[in-house]
Amino acid sequence: MIRCIASDMDGTLLNSRQEITEENRQAILKAQEQGIEFVVATGRSYQEAHMLLKEAGIKCAVIGVNGAEIRDEEGNIEGTNSMPASLSVKVAEMLNQIGIYFELYTNQGTYSENYDKNVEILVDILKTANPERSKEAIREKVKERASKKLLKTVTNYKDILENQDQSVYKMIAFSNVDEMLKKCSIALQEFEEIKVTSSGHGNLEINYIGAQKGIALEDFTSKRGITLIETMALGDNFNDLPMLKKVGYPVAMGNAEPEVKEFCRYQTVLNDDSGVGKAILKALESNQKQQLGN
Repeated sequence: MIRCIASDMDGTLLNSRQEITEENRQAILKAQEQGIEFVVATGRSYQEAHMLLKEAGIKCAVIGVNGAEIRDEEGNIEGTNSMPASLSVKVAEMLNQIGIYFELYTNQGTYSENYDKNVEILVDILKTANPERSKEAIREKVKERASKKLLKTVTNYKDILENQDQSVYKMIAFSNVDEMLKKCSIALQEFEEIKVTSSGHGNLEINYIGAQKGIALEDFTSKRGITLIETMALGDNFNDLPMLKKVGYPVAMGNAEPEVKEFCRYQTVLNDDSGVGKAILKALESNQKQQLGN
């Protein structure tokens, strides 16, 4: 029996237009009506994830920033796993030395030192991933983060890193140059206390070693008396593997990275074809058959 369903957002629950389809929405609500715990596990901040879920009329718990923060369905913080201040300073210094653009995700918001650069880099990356969409449409979508105050601009990260009230959840580096990302990834191997993954083309996500989706999901389910064997997880990229490797029902999206598909026992269709909704309905059907068999 499946008692918990955990879904990634980008490339999974969200389609290429960054929307939750009606088919996905209806399947989630149906699962919740049947008593199944639904939780989003994303690299996004809680604020970004909550905004999209609220627009779709979905109320659920959120494992945010790759597991650095867990919030219940009311938005209350259940747990955090942030990067030690001294470590975050060293990592930021290395990223600056390499010359790669990066953002800071903290307990008080997401920050950029160069808003214009942020927009242009993300537009180029998203255009590569979604060639059918116009740059103008992508640019407007990217700019929404700032207009909705989901991204704050500061002159220097030093003020954030040295602020004792700020906890760094994640750093995310962006580049549309593969060699730059590779150089950055190799350099970061110096730090044994961090976990480096990726949520899509053109980025590297840097978290404290304990901030992983799998670790957070295990904590989340255990507090609710649910085992990981009774949990289904859906994902498409490398930052999803820590949770896909822990659950009894790992599901790869049709658009997932080859390594993700190779590992997962199950596979659904593309995110643009409401793969999450279709997988959920199959899970509900399986549950019903098991109940009838008992």
